[in-house]
Amino acid sequence: MPRPIQATIHPDALRHNLARCRQHAPDAKAWAIVKANAYGHGIERAYAGLRGADGFALLDLDEAQRIRDLGWRGPILLLEGVFEARDLELCSRLGLWHTVHCDEQIDMLALHKTHVPHRVFLKMNSGMNRLGFTPTVYRAAWSRLDALTQVGEITLMTHFSDADGSPGVAAQMARFLAATEDLPGERSVGNSAATLRHMGAAASGGDNLAAASDWIRPGIATYGSAPDYPEHDVAHWGLRPAMTLAARIIAVQQLQPGDSVGYGSAFVAERPMRIGVVACGYADGYPRVCPTGTPVLVGGVRSRTVGRVSMDMLTVDLDPVPGAGVGSEVVLWGAAGDAVLPIDEIAHAAGTVGYELMCALAQRVPVQVDAAGAGSA
Repeated sequence: MPRPIQATIHPDALRHNLARCRQHAPDAKAWAIVKANAYGHGIERAYAGLRGADGFALLDLDEAQRIRDLGWRGPILLLEGVFEARDLELCSRLGLWHTVHCDEQIDMLALHKTHVPHRVFLKMNSGMNRLGFTPTVYRAAWSRLDALTQVGEITLMTHFSDADGSPGVAAQMARFLAATEDLPGERSVGNSAATLRHMGAAASGGDNLAAASDWIRPGIATYGSAPDYPEHDVAHWGLRPAMTLAARIIAVQQLQPGDSVGYGSAFVAERPMRIGVVACGYADGYPRVCPTGTPVLVGGVRSRTVGRVSMDMLTVDLDPVPGAGVGSEVVLWGAAGDAVLPIDEIAHAAGTVGYELMCALAQRVPVQVDAAGAGSA
């Protein structure tokens, strides 16, 4: 039989999470962000849960082609725009919208031959200092684009660096509003944290960005991770896990006081205890740095890891689950019936974020789609 480990994608959870984000900005259109192969969930597997979005946003041309091959005829946005001039030909053929964040991309458009003007998203660097035009030159970039026959509608766009906490979005939003005052076109400012924390009636601190955002861009929240964890968890935002990683116990060991577990004897038993050996390790994408005490669900009951994570195995405390044994299911993150283990808890234990765990799921892990809609608890 195959090694007993599997990831399950929950389309119903994707639909639910997207709807939760829309509730914070009910008048805005929503992008489904599917970069990085839908945050490790798989574009084809996630599509059914996300096709209620108004458009798909991603990075790579091949991902855009995959979305078109699935039958999507609506907007597709390249979040980093094109990387070389010939990419514009595929944008024309596939009807892609694309971000413009530097003068070189405007130069490419000026030389591009097309019968259908391109829809572009002009990005402002309002303080993230990654991509985009600074506020002082933003209007000049807009004027250059507006003068090109190759360009149709221009959407105004920025990305917040601190929407998930302090200092927040106020200063960057003020820069964006000042630099775009009186410019025509739709706006897009809301990533997951900005959408959940700063839009709509439920926004904290009175920051209401909804009137300034015609398009929201919820990414990580759509996949069931809280963008501002640990200040808020998924239960606070009403989100559901879109991915469950589960494996089974393949062996049981009885420890006596003083017995150690795993490489480096990093865990030493202080009392008699049972441990289960689980068919999951860092070669499957589970973080090697997760310490003893990282939560797991054994048969739906919360327990913990003990000792170091190995390449193919990890060990868990079975004392909270006396009936567990060989063959029992262990959920490493996600849903087990009505019980939920948010991916953020495992990421926090590893000193990282849920994004990384989703994207790091190893290729050797089999993945199935939950057609029955599990993960909706």
